[in-house]
Amino acid sequence: MAGHDETEQDDVLTTEDLEPVEEFLDGFLEKAEFEATITRRPLDGGVVEVAIEGDDLGPLIGPRGQTLAALQELARTVLQRQARGRAGRLVLDVGGYRQARRQALEAFTRDVAAQVAESGVARVLEPMNAADRKVIHDTCNTLDGVETHSEGEGVDRRVVIAQSPGN
Repeated sequence: MAGHDETEQDDVLTTEDLEPVEEFLDGFLEKAEFEATITRRPLDGGVVEVAIEGDDLGPLIGPRGQTLAALQELARTVLQRQARGRAGRLVLDVGGYRQARRQALEAFTRDVAAQVAESGVARVLEPMNAADRKVIHDTCNTLDGVETHSEGEGVDRRVVIAQSPGN
């Protein structure tokens, strides 16, 4: 069964708000026979990260994080029913996947941006979720010579990295 790490929460989402989420995740992990620990920590902007740590958690992440995304949506539904209109956002992570994914996307973005800046040819990236698109946009915002915008709708929404005007 999963354990808990009680840490201080910001004043937007309370420990009481998060207990049903942790109970849901505990039950899920137990039924799926995963040995894991659940921790939580406040992030910037009223966001709370709930992290599942343990060995052999790959199936909880799934291909390209799809299983993790689905599990996060279920956890958010539990939270929305409990928090009753309070602000705040829940981010679920499994085995440090989100940080590793962010670092990989940042490196990929720097490589593509360098190619675009050098060649002047825009690159249209594969469709990705909003969180991944934000990493691409944020990374390009720190780079000279390129700009980004998104195209498409829903699951087909993708980022375009283009040379900045005047370069």
